[in-house]
Amino acid sequence: MLGRRELEEALETLGAVLEGRGLSNGILIVGGSSLLLLGLISRPTADLDVIGLAAQGSYVKADPIPPSLAQAVRDVAVVLELIPTWLNNGPAALMDLGLPMGYEDRIELRRYGSLDVHIPGRVDLICFKLYAAVDQGPGSKHFQDLQDLAPTPSELSTAADWCQSHDPSSGFESELRAALADLTSLLRSVGDDDADS
Repeated sequence: MLGRRELEEALETLGAVLEGRGLSNGILIVGGSSLLLLGLISRPTADLDVIGLAAQGSYVKADPIPPSLAQAVRDVAVVLELIPTWLNNGPAALMDLGLPMGYEDRIELRRYGSLDVHIPGRVDLICFKLYAAVDQGPGSKHFQDLQDLAPTPSELSTAADWCQSHDPSSGFESELRAALADLTSLLRSVGDDDADS
């Protein structure tokens, strides 16, 4: 598992390896790793999810990950004793139906040698987490991450609209409504506890 310190070390090492090979890459990330890097959660993560590659001021789907980057990732895994897939493109399909409107304007850039890591903004990460939480249910790490993020009603409304643009089915809408009700109830009870203390 990667805590924030281990994740930063892995990215710094990857950036140095790329620089040493005369290479450079820009990656767009999501998931727990992006929340960790922004300091929004403290939960360790198993890997770093890449969905896009920076290309001429925009992003293209990270499928496949360029061979030279994939090789550098494997080499870093050996040196730092990480799993070979510590950086992977598992959720790259998020790019297929479009990311939240205006996400490019909310990107935070972190530089690690020759590696540029592009991190979506808070509201975008809430969108992705809500989508994953609906898919995996209230006991999932995604649901816990949403609780930790404590989204506002406005942020949840934006996230719900985006989620439905990815899956407009009635079954998904029903699961989404249930997840929003659970999350709202939990956030309200936490708020009440804070007010009492």
